[in-house]
Amino acid sequence: MRLIDGIQNQEVSALQREYSWYLGIDWGSEKHRACCMDASGKVLEWRWAEHSGAGLIGLVDWLLDVSQQQPTSLAVGIEVPRGAIVETLVERGFAVFSINPKQLDRFRDRYSPAGAKDDHRDAMVLADALRTDQHCFREVRLDDPGVIRLREISRLEEDLSLDFYRLTNQVREQLWRYFPQLLQLAASPEEPWIWELFELAPLPQKAARLSLSKITRVLKKHRIRRFDAGQVHDIVAVAPVFVVPGMAEAASEHILILLPRLRMLHQQLSDVAKRMERLLEEMAAAGPDCQPGEHRDATILLSLPGVGRKVSATVLSEAAQALADRDYHGLRCLAGAAPITRQSGKTKVVLMRYACNQRLRNALHYWASGSIQYDPRSKQMYQDMKARGLHHNRALRGIADRLLEMMISMLRHRTMYDPQRRVA
Repeated sequence: MRLIDGIQNQEVSALQREYSWYLGIDWGSEKHRACCMDASGKVLEWRWAEHSGAGLIGLVDWLLDVSQQQPTSLAVGIEVPRGAIVETLVERGFAVFSINPKQLDRFRDRYSPAGAKDDHRDAMVLADALRTDQHCFREVRLDDPGVIRLREISRLEEDLSLDFYRLTNQVREQLWRYFPQLLQLAASPEEPWIWELFELAPLPQKAARLSLSKITRVLKKHRIRRFDAGQVHDIVAVAPVFVVPGMAEAASEHILILLPRLRMLHQQLSDVAKRMERLLEEMAAAGPDCQPGEHRDATILLSLPGVGRKVSATVLSEAAQALADRDYHGLRCLAGAAPITRQSGKTKVVLMRYACNQRLRNALHYWASGSIQYDPRSKQMYQDMKARGLHHNRALRGIADRLLEMMISMLRHRTMYDPQRRVA
């Protein structure tokens, strides 16, 4: 039976380590509040640590004194899974555990049912909760340098894409005001040849007088074959919409100012895509730890149907720890593929999981969408789910869940995707 919430069983709980000291850190942008207690729950000392090189070194020195130069005997609880303070402590040998802020809020109710909250209290709650409920925390491990680079570049690509499409929407709105016929060439003005054509004729009156030779040069330069020069001229030369005097000039000026930014973002997106492809190639290259017939995680993931550059980069970077542990249940919870069950008496409701990594959820959505197009087995499963009355997104989540299970099995056996061996 699949575990709905990925709760560790008794065998996993029995493997939890016992520590002599527990530290809770309520992190901040300028300084961090720390509370240290022993295994019995007695608070030993409070400290402030500045978020600076000297401040973090001082924190480490204090913890080494507390642990009698044995960092493995001290556990640290914190809300964030990465950052300078986390990486400093892990690098020096301390066991660092992270917890979701929403879970911490529930632990806080143990000590203050009225809802009181401050840095002092949060640090103490983190330390004591880690002492009594270590299974609710997730131990932090430092990622491979390649994974860190891939995560940053993948997130940068998403940010650049948002900025790019925000600008193209602004250009589209301006064109719709006075030059809608240009949008017949492309529903969204996100192609460079549209920008160059617009610069040649930013007003409908100029577009009507645009020569076929100039249009032909633009089409050849950008290798556009779905239109010829005559078709483009006929589209842009139609009678323009009526606008008040001065509005067309103002809107065209607005667009001309935005075009350099669009070109810059377009070039940056192209550069980021090339960097990401190089990183994936490096991660997919066979390493010295691979035995004959075995493959790296990136190679295995890229062999799956429907997986491309963006999906593979997101999964490898956002779920690095779950992939390293081959933790299917943890991965499906992290990606939002595992549902939430709420049951009380005779009432039972199964809901979509919203508390998850949103970037990972989106990657799985696109992966499942691509899989039902290129993989006959996934397509048939999708059609069966639709026939049972499931809506589109629910069916895609079901496909994604099965793809995750198959991917983890492939990673455990370090084998490439083979449709003949697939059983579900």
